[in-house]
Amino acid sequence: MQEQNQKQDRKQKKVSSLMLFLAASIWGTAFVAQSVGMDYLGPLSFNGARFLLGSAALMPVICLNRGRRPGVEKNLPAKRKDTVTGGVCCGVVLFAASLLQQYGILYTSVGKAGFITTLYIILVPFFGIFLKKKVSGKVWAGAVIAAFGMYLLCMSESFFLGKGDALVFLCAILFAIHILVIDFFSPRTEGVELSCIQFLTAGILGSVLAIFFEKPVIGDFVNGIIPLAYAGILSCGVAYTLQVLGQKNTDPAVASLILSLESVVSVLAGWVVLKQELTGRELTGCVLVFCAVILVQLPGRKPFKRRKQKGKQSEE
Repeated sequence: MQEQNQKQDRKQKKVSSLMLFLAASIWGTAFVAQSVGMDYLGPLSFNGARFLLGSAALMPVICLNRGRRPGVEKNLPAKRKDTVTGGVCCGVVLFAASLLQQYGILYTSVGKAGFITTLYIILVPFFGIFLKKKVSGKVWAGAVIAAFGMYLLCMSESFFLGKGDALVFLCAILFAIHILVIDFFSPRTEGVELSCIQFLTAGILGSVLAIFFEKPVIGDFVNGIIPLAYAGILSCGVAYTLQVLGQKNTDPAVASLILSLESVVSVLAGWVVLKQELTGRELTGCVLVFCAVILVQLPGRKPFKRRKQKGKQSEE
């Protein structure tokens, strides 16, 4: 029975890792959509619209899900309260992080923005120490390797950090907090509903501020509908939901490393779509981050005591 539970646990972790990898891939290509979208809309307008789109895309899914499980939620008022509270908290952090990222993209390349954003792979296990979360040596090693890879890609020989890079770095800090907030709420909430509420919160904040500071017109949204639809429906509605569901069975430090693959995808997408060139140094950085993610996915060794007990049993 115990062996069967372990197999099921390993299977769940593989599925969760796949969900996080898909989320990272969507986010990586979404950097291109975000960059193109800035040709039509300001950061507040773009973020407000895409988060509201993401929320709207999930509402039919929630209705269908509830229809298949009639009466279940009525017995769980505490779970619903946690879902609303968690969705609002995640939405506020997500809004602030995405806004800094969107402004940062105005002053730096898509590839650099993607890699600096993924500095949360170092910040998540670091913050986890204060939350009394254990982080294995393998994860720390992966985080260091990935950080060095991002250094090769992002930093110039003069060690100059531009305005856009600084904004995206602040965004990385907030995304690390976002991962930890999701880690706290996701096991005790309905994942799709949590995502929907966080997008609705972020969308309302962005839209209200956009009305005061950017004064967008309908024509701007119509002209930028393609990047908006991609960033809203896929990047928000699909990818962030995959993150919430994937983190249910994944350690936050490991999850942050898998999600950091968005940086590799963003560089490749910027190279293919926007024709942003990559140097040998930058390609080396991509490879190092990818290797770090593979490292944390490798199975760990069995505990010494367990191996020793099996050895004794075989001798008997």
